[in-house]
Amino acid sequence: MKRFDVTLAGEFNLDLLLYGLPEELPVERELLAERAAMVLGGSPAITAHNLAALGNRVGFISLAAKDAFAAQCIQELEAVGVDLSRTVTATDGAASGLTVLLQHAQRRRMLTYPGTTTQLRFNHLDLDYLTSAQHFHLSSYFLQTSLKIDVPRLFALLKEAGLTISLDTNDDPYESWDSSITEVLSHTDVLLPNEQEACKLAHATNLDDAIAWILQYVPLVVVKRGAVGAIACTRQNRIAASAVPMQVTDAVGAGDSFNAGFLHGYLRGWSIEQCLHYGNLAGAYSTTAIGGVAAFQDRKAMQQFLADHSLQVK
Repeated sequence: MKRFDVTLAGEFNLDLLLYGLPEELPVERELLAERAAMVLGGSPAITAHNLAALGNRVGFISLAAKDAFAAQCIQELEAVGVDLSRTVTATDGAASGLTVLLQHAQRRRMLTYPGTTTQLRFNHLDLDYLTSAQHFHLSSYFLQTSLKIDVPRLFALLKEAGLTISLDTNDDPYESWDSSITEVLSHTDVLLPNEQEACKLAHATNLDDAIAWILQYVPLVVVKRGAVGAIACTRQNRIAASAVPMQVTDAVGAGDSFNAGFLHGYLRGWSIEQCLHYGNLAGAYSTTAIGGVAAFQDRKAMQQFLADHSLQVK
């Protein structure tokens, strides 16, 4: 039996959320937020946290700075059962990453200092540890600038060891969307972009063309479409699942939470329809609290929510 259900590698950082800001942000003025929160952030960290909260055995390798931000992230991840025993401590004085999210009424702005995110390297990874799982998930591909060149090699080694692999590239803040991604996709079993990311990856102007391009490389692409729901496409079929209507507190981490819900079912051999539904439930549930993980820290409420929507945590 494998030690873990899923392993991940990537960043944990903090998200600073500011609510109630004006839509326009004039310079040289002190603008007041109505409320604020500091929560666990980073796409792989949110996914790892919520996979563990759903009952999966999760191993996570990161590069941790020696600062209070990293200490808070580690505390939150370990509290839910994520194993961080192979996390590496940064020795060059690097600081933790920080994302500031300015939450407006109809939109948000995101400002990120990547910190240690860009410094995680292939030689930081314990391959025996990563392969002691059924599945491997990678997020923040374009942000992992020191690891990115070795991701094809990493994925090939993981596939050789018998793991399935999922990838959520997330946004490319450098706006390159470079073609090197095709070698990575050729080792990927499940790609989990949102609609905009899918189109940018494929350099396509519409989702249908983007999906057709992606399916040249990946057998299953799952596209998150926010309030519309999600679709899963293979070369033979397309399956759609509606979103769960919610009163949204904020949508931070909803896509990563969807990933956790979808992969929870995928790891158990559920049908694609069931995986999509569970992903939509996890994504919707995450929006009921501030940030990407707070909702999942109340396990009783989480179980009740899932039970109310006809699925039990397994």
